[in-house]
Amino acid sequence: MSSEDRASSEGSSSIYRVLDEASISRKHWVTVITAGMGFFTDAYDLFIIGTVTAILTPLWHLSTGQLSLLNSISLLSSVFGAIVFGRLMDQLGRKAMYGVEVSLLVLGAVASAFSQSFTELLIFRIIVGIGVGGDYATSAVITSEYANKRDRGRLIGTVFAMQGFGLLAGPLFASILLSTGVSHAIAWRVMLGFGAVPAASVVYLRRKIKETPRFAMHIKGDAKSTAEAIRWTTGEAVELASVDSPGLRNPRRARLSDPRFTKRLIGTAGTWLLMDVAFYGNGVSSQVILKALFGAKASLLHNTVVAALIFLVFAIPGYWVAVRLMDKVGRKRIQWQGFLVMALGYGIIMVVPGIVKVPVLFLVIYGITYFFIEFGPNETTFVYPSEIFPTSIRGTADGISAAGGKIGAFIAALLMPTIVKNLGLPDTMGILAAVSLAGVLLTVWALPEPMGKTLEHASGDVDQVEGEPHKQVS
Repeated sequence: MSSEDRASSEGSSSIYRVLDEASISRKHWVTVITAGMGFFTDAYDLFIIGTVTAILTPLWHLSTGQLSLLNSISLLSSVFGAIVFGRLMDQLGRKAMYGVEVSLLVLGAVASAFSQSFTELLIFRIIVGIGVGGDYATSAVITSEYANKRDRGRLIGTVFAMQGFGLLAGPLFASILLSTGVSHAIAWRVMLGFGAVPAASVVYLRRKIKETPRFAMHIKGDAKSTAEAIRWTTGEAVELASVDSPGLRNPRRARLSDPRFTKRLIGTAGTWLLMDVAFYGNGVSSQVILKALFGAKASLLHNTVVAALIFLVFAIPGYWVAVRLMDKVGRKRIQWQGFLVMALGYGIIMVVPGIVKVPVLFLVIYGITYFFIEFGPNETTFVYPSEIFPTSIRGTADGISAAGGKIGAFIAALLMPTIVKNLGLPDTMGILAAVSLAGVLLTVWALPEPMGKTLEHASGDVDQVEGEPHKQVS
């Protein structure tokens, strides 16, 4: 190792030790809440469309193809948003892009509420999706780069767990509107427009967050901004002389073509894709699944309330159990274990198809799979990409990983209504069982365990070989 590389790694360790060893501060929670409100909105916007399209189908005489497209188009456009925002974060900085994506959510939600035709609604849902994709790419990376070592998984996981409240808010808000007797012609507009409220509440906060210390130092070589960001987060001053140690800035950017990072990217993007096939196939198409379960006689309000109860009883606790155990059990075990239970649950419904004739039993098994989606890959696939790639490619890798997930979500949301209609629930669950089993295998093969490591070591910015000094990754 050259003296410059040794200075770099030792200086890096010295700078971030204050950040890594800090207790969770008020500023950590400001960052988490600011990011988390975006995920509340993301979940609300993506999942409320299932109820909206159920209302619009008779009003606008939507075909099965139009129904599927409206349910899935935001997921497809979020692929574009995730890739673009992820790449721009690595080029322009985290702060430069933060708040732009949530502004798109506000614009798309308001415009959607005033749509006058299928085409207009489709276009505005595309805008919503771009904002959602951008939010996925930015929020995890920013939270990760501000987090301390001990609670990093918990902090990133908390951001994503806000999705659970968005999942619950969608059917609850829809149920309240429908139960008050509001005209369906008005109700769907209110449902879509409400998505702008939580997003708008954090635009200002996102624009005020400082550039992350990791990007400021590793990429920009800005010692002053690095020290200010660490002091803003922890309340502790960092000596500028130590921040300005020679070699700390690493102009040699990591490459995703490096076999280590290629394998990790296959793991993060691939498992996120598989997870979203199961999660969004169930979530966005919950009205279709419940209609197949309860029959055509069940009202929209009935199925919406049932969907809300499933989220409340099973999904919400799953998110927070994952947050609680993320830094104790580890990301890898939580992920493969969750995939495995999902596969077992779906497999049981496939092997014993008579379960669908006993709605209570079906809903219990279905609910357990929801719990382990949240206490499992839905949380960890969000956390992983923000931790295991170097600073110079972290945004790009996170964006590609999120895009992989949304491709899976798009496929599921687009095809699920047709699959349920043609194959029935048991065979549909069999397909999801196979998808989940693939998630187990890919997790075990491709993904390392970042728990307990500094972000620099978990990501590969600095390698630590037993018995040797730290060395900088080129």
